[in-house]
Amino acid sequence: MKTIAERELQLRARLAELDAHLHTIEDALDETPDKDVEERAVERESDEVLEGLGNAELLEFRMVEAALARIADGEYGYCVDCGDKITEERLDVLPATPKCQKCAA
Repeated sequence: MKTIAERELQLRARLAELDAHLHTIEDALDETPDKDVEERAVERESDEVLEGLGNAELLEFRMVEAALARIADGEYGYCVDCGDKITEERLDVLPATPKCQKCAA
C-alpha cells in the first residue's frame, strides 16, 4: 500500500514526463514545413498524429494536476462524485483517477 507522499512523488514524476513530451510535440509542430509537396503531405499526416497524442497527453496532464490539487486539499483517494474511498488497486493502475470504479462506470 502506497502512502500519499509516494503517490504524490509518482504523480509529480508523471507530470514532468508529460510536460517534457508535450514540449517535444509542440516543437515538432512548430517546425518549418518542407517545400516538397509530397513531403508536406506526409508531414501533415504526422502532425495530425502528433496533435492527437498531444491532446491525449494534455488531458492526462490536467488530470494529474487535479490529483495533486486533491492531495493538497486532503481529498486524494476519495471519489469526487460519491465520496467513497477509491481502492488501492484502482489507484495503482490509475493514480490520477478522480472517481471510484462504481462512479466511473
